[in-house]
Amino acid sequence: MQVLIVEHNRDLGDVWAGFLTREGCACTLACAAAEAYAALRARPYAALLLDMEFPEGEALAIADFATYRNPDMPIIAVTARGFFSDGAIFELIPNARGLLRAPLRLEDMAALVQHYGEKNADAGPK
Repeated sequence: MQVLIVEHNRDLGDVWAGFLTREGCACTLACAAAEAYAALRARPYAALLLDMEFPEGEALAIADFATYRNPDMPIIAVTARGFFSDGAIFELIPNARGLLRAPLRLEDMAALVQHYGEKNADAGPK
């Protein structure tokens, strides 16, 4: 299962990617908006793990582009802020399937990515 991780902190992204790889996922890490857009153009992904605190507010733009490229791709959002605690993330990002609070438990992250990603991967290419 192909997973795109969009996290501006490369060290943290590497930790997430390493854990998901050990869980059987093939991960691509994008640490800049341009990298995320290029990755989304290059191939389909079963799931997107997205840091909502991406610099310059790019997270919502990346989510919009990901939804445009693959309307069925589940997006798992990660944030340390309480801004989305009212469920607004699900209104702002139609493909949002989960919201994880940072710091997160890697097991919880993997469970959400695998649960929703496998459903999307089983549907096959669009």
